[in-house]
Amino acid sequence: MYAIIGAGPTGLCAARQLKKHGIDFVGFELHSDVGGLWDIDNPHSTMYHSAHLISSKGTTEFRDFPMRPEVASYPHHSEMRRYFRDYARQFGLYQHYQFDTRVVQLQRLDKGWTLVSARNGEQREWRLDGVLIANGTLHTPNLPSLPGHFAGEVLHSSAYKSADIFAGKRVLVVGCGNSACDIAVDAVHRAASVDLSVRRGYYFLPKFILGKPTDTFGGAIRLPRRLKQLLDGLLVRALVGKPSQYGLPDPDYRLYESHPVMNSLVLHHIGHGDIRVRGDITAMDGHSVTFAHGAQAEYDLILLATGYKLDYPFIERSELNWPEGAGAPQLYLNVFHPQRDDLFVLGMVEASGLGWQGRDEQAELVALYIRQLQAGSPAAQALRQTIREQAGQRLDGGYRYLPLERMAYYVHKDSYRRRIAAHSAVLRRELSETAYAATQGA
Repeated sequence: MYAIIGAGPTGLCAARQLKKHGIDFVGFELHSDVGGLWDIDNPHSTMYHSAHLISSKGTTEFRDFPMRPEVASYPHHSEMRRYFRDYARQFGLYQHYQFDTRVVQLQRLDKGWTLVSARNGEQREWRLDGVLIANGTLHTPNLPSLPGHFAGEVLHSSAYKSADIFAGKRVLVVGCGNSACDIAVDAVHRAASVDLSVRRGYYFLPKFILGKPTDTFGGAIRLPRRLKQLLDGLLVRALVGKPSQYGLPDPDYRLYESHPVMNSLVLHHIGHGDIRVRGDITAMDGHSVTFAHGAQAEYDLILLATGYKLDYPFIERSELNWPEGAGAPQLYLNVFHPQRDDLFVLGMVEASGLGWQGRDEQAELVALYIRQLQAGSPAAQALRQTIREQAGQRLDGGYRYLPLERMAYYVHKDSYRRRIAAHSAVLRRELSETAYAATQGA
């Protein structure tokens, strides 16, 4: 039996693929229902009331389980929760999960794993053939140290739910990623003032171009990487201008070398003076904050939209082939351990446009690999050799991604999906040939 840790979207597609390929498994989920962070009622969710999907539904949904036609192009989180619950019902996944159950520890055995789970104060030990870790990447806040003492309230975006907390307050949002910009726009309507502390440059993309979701444009014609960066960069410049025209720093890297911000509303509010742009924080004293270049202002609340850290608290870091100083475990395709054929990390991958379908393809490859390993197939043995030789290889498509912790598991979507598809095709073909041979011999 295999274990799946997590019932968010990645855990659910892993469950579906194991079930589809006849692999016995049990799932573990902290909350009482599926959906992971997309269920705002999940006490472990980092969702906030105004949150919507950043990518459009057409590029994000499972190919064989499309979202309902009436769902908006960029669905609200409540629609996503409904979507994942419908998915779990459609494919009969609920009965495979242990809900309200925490995975306390994973312990490696000579063959297989021992998993300790806890529910209602009682622990249970499971003996497993293998483990698929799918507990997500956005649950442990990255909390930077702040220079000095701040007398007001400091909150990480993981704890943010509603703009009510900003009512009448002088607010400083630290960071300029998608969540930071969403929350700063939320704050405009309730706060006495809103400032945005920005350390580096970002590319800002509108969510719609000519009435269509931005991420549905392009792709019909494959362009050389540099030409695509140039042309798309010129289009972005024509649509929204340069960040420096709004008082923001211009990026010192090319488009797609870091995750862009899908938010033009923040530029609208900066342009109207509703949000003031500040530099990096250099000092704090009481309610006063000093920024780079000497500017000072006073605040009642600082909200840190500083992202998340990869965290797998139930397993030793060394078991994940995660060297000290590395931003992420060193796994082939961000999934396969170079020494262990019974440990997989799913969902530890980011790419513009990868969507849930890309993660489903990832899960299918794992299921095919497990199935064919059990059958002793040559294709699985060949993939095992590739995993051991290329675990440190990164499929970046030639893009020079910024050396940031959150970019440590970023990949180039097309390169990644092509590699996944190639491996799956070989395993699937051998599986079909084996099944055909069995019918001929019957």
